[in-house]
Amino acid sequence: MKVILKQDIAKLGFINDTIAVKDGYARNYLIPRGIAIQATEQNVKILAEVLKQKAHKEEKIRTEAQELATAIEAVKLTIGAKVGTSGKIFGSVNAMQVANALKEQGNIEIDRKKIVVDSDKIKEVGEFTAVVNLHREVKASLIIEVVAD
Repeated sequence: MKVILKQDIAKLGFINDTIAVKDGYARNYLIPRGIAIQATEQNVKILAEVLKQKAHKEEKIRTEAQELATAIEAVKLTIGAKVGTSGKIFGSVNAMQVANALKEQGNIEIDRKKIVVDSDKIKEVGEFTAVVNLHREVKASLIIEVVAD
């Protein structure tokens, strides 16, 4: 019997996969527990439409993330920090400060959890690079210049 899985099952398949299983396994285990539905002509058409809509939404999200990545890469941030005589910063520059500077200087609002700063924290004056994870396939490089305040 052919069934459409409604959730991931180890060693069997992933969600929305159409697989062939033995009739008893489908009737007595998969279908009663809501793990799968029978792959009738109508259910296959519904699945095709759901996958089509999901792909369209995913493409739209990816396109928006790509546009945002282009805007982020065009910005060069300048962050001021208090500096000692040796060129070391009192404290460090972290992702939260980078997110705030990006909002102020570039009018781009990004969650601080999506920003990955080189070596976790910047502790001296100079130019550094941070990576912004916008989508699982889209990442943007951000140039940060730390200057003495």
